[in-house]
Amino acid sequence: MKMVKSPPELVDRFNTVLDRYPEASRKQMFGYPAAFIGGNLATSLFADHWIVRLGEPDLGQLMALDGSGELEVMPGRRMKGYAIVPPGIVADDAALDGWIRKAFAHVRTLPVKK
Repeated sequence: MKMVKSPPELVDRFNTVLDRYPEASRKQMFGYPAAFIGGNLATSLFADHWIVRLGEPDLGQLMALDGSGELEVMPGRRMKGYAIVPPGIVADDAALDGWIRKAFAHVRTLPVKK
């Protein structure tokens, strides 16, 4: 499977936004920028999408929005608990920060990975 690179402007946006969250550790995951809390993936890019990891009911609320959906890393391979952030939210600092905070809060409930 060929991995599609994230657009440079989306990578820049990710880095700029995540600079506001020094508690998150950042590294590349499958070639995409990603942010982790306690060793658990909280948010990242995948191709031209920004994704977040959420618990219910937040996951359902985000997926109900136009432009959102489940993350599929390849056709038929859905990543449970991960949703695509609609582009309109990615462009809105306050809205995006709200979803990132929800993602961080959710992954803080997960066992820490060493």
